[in-house]
Amino acid sequence: MDWRGFAQQMGAMAHDLLEQPSVDRTLERITGSATEMVEGCDAAGILLLSDEEAVSLAPSEPLVVELDQLQYRLGQGPCFDAARHAARERVFRIADFTLVESRWPGFVPEALKLGVGSMMGFLLFTDDDDFGALNFYSREPGAFTGNSQTAGVLLASHAAVALSAARTHAQMEQAVATRHQVGQAMGILMARHHIAENDAFNVLRRYSQDHNVKLRDIARQVCEQGRLP
Repeated sequence: MDWRGFAQQMGAMAHDLLEQPSVDRTLERITGSATEMVEGCDAAGILLLSDEEAVSLAPSEPLVVELDQLQYRLGQGPCFDAARHAARERVFRIADFTLVESRWPGFVPEALKLGVGSMMGFLLFTDDDDFGALNFYSREPGAFTGNSQTAGVLLASHAAVALSAARTHAQMEQAVATRHQVGQAMGILMARHHIAENDAFNVLRRYSQDHNVKLRDIARQVCEQGRLP
């Protein structure tokens, strides 16, 4: 493998990830990079497990979603384990789906029927309640080499940092949008009830606490209806 060329690709990808305008676009760029940069990779996706639910993010093709849901339904598979057992191992791999696999006896034959020959799963990130794995799939048995695994580890490391940054940016954007909407709602209450700014904010906060509704939701309703709901 041309590691110098790979390093140049990795550098360009890392820079490109930071320029993506949204979390979704960042994820799509990650899985697109997987199919471009990892030897033998035909398809890629990110499996996210949150609140006992499996979600397929940025799948490069529908096969990825089928495999993610198969793993979740059976409760087994390399990428499922990479996501659920993050503290134990970072990389999971099935070299050849045509061979007997004792670790995932239910998953392997079903995935083989879907046309998968080999696959790898890499721990991507962990948050408080979320676990994720970056998944690589090939239609050919034995497609992933040691170089493929090394490239996958490097890509997953860069992807984890980029994804974390993208999610933080999205949270900041949401916070700014919420603050703007709360400000609008306060202005409506100030004009409608002839009250001061602090009083308007206290009205919103008190309503939020009394009705167990998030402040941003109350603000949105006030902006839409011109009054407290």
